[in-house]
Amino acid sequence: MFQEDGSSSVTSSPLQMFPMMSLSPGLTSPYPLLKELKPEERGLYLIHLLVTCANHVASGSLENANIALDQISHLASPDGDTMQRIASYFSEALADRILRTWPGVYKAFRSTRISVVAEEILVKKMFFEFLPFMKVAFVISNQAIIEAMEGEKMVHVIDLNATEPAQWCALIRDLSARPEGPPHLRITGISQQKEVLEQMAHILIEEAERLDLPFQFNPVVSKLENLDIEKLRVKTGEALAISSIMQLHSLLASNNDVRNRSPSTPINAIGIHLQRVAQMNQNTLGDLLEKDMISGYSPRNDSASSSPLSPTSSPYIDTFLSTLWALSPKVMVVMEQDSDHNGKSLMERLSESLYFYAALFDCLESALPRASLERLKMEKSLLGEEIKNIIACEGAERKQRHEKLEKWNQRFDLAGFGNVPLSYYAMLQAKRLLQSFNCDGYKIKEENGCVVICWQDRPLFSVSAWRFRR
Repeated sequence: MFQEDGSSSVTSSPLQMFPMMSLSPGLTSPYPLLKELKPEERGLYLIHLLVTCANHVASGSLENANIALDQISHLASPDGDTMQRIASYFSEALADRILRTWPGVYKAFRSTRISVVAEEILVKKMFFEFLPFMKVAFVISNQAIIEAMEGEKMVHVIDLNATEPAQWCALIRDLSARPEGPPHLRITGISQQKEVLEQMAHILIEEAERLDLPFQFNPVVSKLENLDIEKLRVKTGEALAISSIMQLHSLLASNNDVRNRSPSTPINAIGIHLQRVAQMNQNTLGDLLEKDMISGYSPRNDSASSSPLSPTSSPYIDTFLSTLWALSPKVMVVMEQDSDHNGKSLMERLSESLYFYAALFDCLESALPRASLERLKMEKSLLGEEIKNIIACEGAERKQRHEKLEKWNQRFDLAGFGNVPLSYYAMLQAKRLLQSFNCDGYKIKEENGCVVICWQDRPLFSVSAWRFRR
């Protein structure tokens, strides 16, 4: 699974071939031996330590978990090879989970931390700039919107994750070049940050004026779960398109998760307007990670996961999709992480997320040098925070609930949407864009009319298109 340089691969290596060292400190401490490990051996042993630590955390054996974390600290490094870097963030996530068992300690430990919005915006822009995933999604999304809006004179696009104006600048250029002339375009952008929407409005209005395209921008400052549907200002006679880039998974909390919210948290997730509208319109890491990681642990009955092909029931997402269906969109394009990080048990999520993030860290390894500050920021402030949320959080606080394309297909079908197969031209543009990165690791697969973007053979992101179905 791991190469001599410490990068990961999707091939398997039997963990049993690597001699395991005792986790007990003292005279038999393995610490001196750890420094002598080759990169591949170190990577395998880090996996073993992470799985061992997670098992101890899950069973409440915190003293043994502490010993495992201590050993990991001698091998992991946020500026080392791929496995060393990823082990740093997974061990931090496991430590964070342990701290949460003492709420007072946890709150005191975090009391002086400051969340810098500008940093969050910056790392997302870096992710867009250095890796191809969002660019590919934007190209496919725009092509699906253009095809759906052919001949329409009034076009309204709702962006559920308004962070990057580049997508809509490209759409404005494409629509302005239509043989039948440009439509009147209105874009509604939803974001928690007012400054992001203000910057996007400025850029898009300037581009539309330059191309003489009639344009309006409607900013909505809101969390997705608190969105007021009336602020979208959907009008009769508009052809509606909806874009969702890595947003819907945050609404996948189950009924049990909702009931387990803290008393101070509002129970109304989507907002009273969403529910009202929905009611009004109801009639219209290879074999290694798969086998060796999970050996030695048996989830309790109350932590058993649902069927891998059965979408988890969630009042948030069910109501939200019903509301979007009620708006009768001509097309809705969805990009999501194509991995199952929504398991009920810690060990399930650790196994799946180790696979997924090892591949993403490999992507960064191919794109940027190890000493790159941009790479460190993306790994720490973006990917590292996602890992922490998947591993350390439970209940409604766990937002990174990524699921596979098959589950999203079922969920959209049950909500009344029909699949729109992505066109040959959309696929062609996506493949050309990937080729421009000059890296053989990126691949695109077609899957039942949808697109899955892979690193090597590991699926990472899916893009699918849907329409209102009566």
